[in-house]
Amino acid sequence: MKKSLTPLGETEMEVLHHVWDLGEATVKQVRKRILENREVAYTTIMTVMKNLAEKGYLKYRKDGVTYVYSPAQKPESVQSSLIKDLMKKVFKGSPKQLIQTLVKSDDMTTDDLNEIKQMIDDMEDEQ
Repeated sequence: MKKSLTPLGETEMEVLHHVWDLGEATVKQVRKRILENREVAYTTIMTVMKNLAEKGYLKYRKDGVTYVYSPAQKPESVQSSLIKDLMKKVFKGSPKQLIQTLVKSDDMTTDDLNEIKQMIDDMEDEQ
């Protein structure tokens, strides 16, 4: 099995994004969204959602015989934790190296850079 750089695999992250978007979701609803892009078995999504609940990323309630899942943590909290983990593993814990890599990437537009500069200015003003 391929070891992931984060504690979440690709499908787990995909499922988590769908549950975040929906607010709460059943296995059927998440599978329906994923089927728009690729084929996936109901049992696969069921297992992934169960695993995400065991890992503390999702919680669930029973509605009759159906399990309805919802986020157990705020998306920002999960994203922050995953980025910190990635920063430790890939950039030896250096936020500066992480940011340099992001800023130098081909995906970064001038607008993105200006927004980031503005964000930093706003953060400095708040201190």
